[in-house]
Amino acid sequence: MIQVFVTSWALFLGMFMLMVGNGLQGTLLGVRGGLENFSTFEMSIVMSAYFLGFLGGSRLAPEMIRRVGHVRVFAALGSTISAVLIMYPVLVDIWAWTLGRIIIGFCFSGVYVTAESWLNNAATNENRGQSLSLYMLAQMSGIVVAQGILSVGDVEGFILFIIPSVLVSLAFAPILLSVQPTPAFEATKPMSLRNLVGASPLASVGMFLLGGVFAAQFGMTAVYGTAVGLSVAQISLLVSVIYIAALAAQYPIGWLSDRMDRRVLIVGVAALGAGGAALAWISGGTFTTLLIGAALVGGTSNPLYALYIAYANDFLEHEEMPAASAGFIFINGVGAIMGPVLIGWIMGVFGEAAFWAVVAVLMAAMAGYGLVRMLQRPSDISVEDQVSYAPVMASASPVAMEVAQEIYIETELEDQADVDVNFP
Repeated sequence: MIQVFVTSWALFLGMFMLMVGNGLQGTLLGVRGGLENFSTFEMSIVMSAYFLGFLGGSRLAPEMIRRVGHVRVFAALGSTISAVLIMYPVLVDIWAWTLGRIIIGFCFSGVYVTAESWLNNAATNENRGQSLSLYMLAQMSGIVVAQGILSVGDVEGFILFIIPSVLVSLAFAPILLSVQPTPAFEATKPMSLRNLVGASPLASVGMFLLGGVFAAQFGMTAVYGTAVGLSVAQISLLVSVIYIAALAAQYPIGWLSDRMDRRVLIVGVAALGAGGAALAWISGGTFTTLLIGAALVGGTSNPLYALYIAYANDFLEHEEMPAASAGFIFINGVGAIMGPVLIGWIMGVFGEAAFWAVVAVLMAAMAGYGLVRMLQRPSDISVEDQVSYAPVMASASPVAMEVAQEIYIETELEDQADVDVNFP
């Protein structure tokens, strides 16, 4: 892992700075929207718009790269992100913010595709897993640091909008000065929804529900915190806990995933997340229980993304995995687009505490459907035949998903080779 960091430190540094900017603007808008007297439902539309743009970027960015190259796409999208960030406090209008979020979601998706293409090109078969882990660490760390900056800044002024704009602009310097253009990434045509659901109903339904949970974490937590009267420092800590827990839980859950029936683990992890959200809901909103609930939801929902992919891959041939992962990005993206709007509407009708109720219902639905599938189809995959778990964030672009698939395939082939060598 040290060797991976030494050879790709500029890329990790650049992505860290980009995620500081992305994490800061997401939480800041949620807080600032309350100060500008936008309703909860209006802010849910703003937050949902990011995932609409992100899904569009995931599908169009590879074609843009093929036409003009990685460097031009990377620089153009970065400049656009920087410009939109400083326009938010100037154009204080719900539709202007919605359009800005669509643009930023689209641009960040394209940036991820480009950066992850470079990362994959620099990685070898031996260190691809470590590269993906460090990349995820840089992303998560950036989001957490962003919350620290927010907690000490003035949310009513311009400075907190200027800081992410500057950071995004500076982030491209180390990346563009240290990498070489790579071959264009060709988007994998997704499997039809019929075939994808047929291959793994549990993973398909779970991915859709998980999209709503992830969107709630990334988009609506700050809106909820503002609505219930939390201070900026408390909102920052609440968001930070989600991502710290997600990072801390990724590897223990991954370790368990390779050593037990994945459906049992999916049910248990989802039920734990539902319990955490229910605790925050019924506790009356005391800040300590909110932090516990946020940690349990963040620490279960993010690893579930990679867990669903690994489970689906247990039933797929190698050549089907890339197409399935592209389909899962689409399913998860649709859930993420719908999630904030649903939560915003329910919060407007039933009150702010309904934020946690919706998250609890979504997580409980994942656990419940897992139990249903266990009753409908007995497990026909032994633990020894399961593909290896690979950490992937819910914000992964098609390239990161491809990297994860390569890890699955390479690990399985290595295991098979070991069996062949040791077979008497």
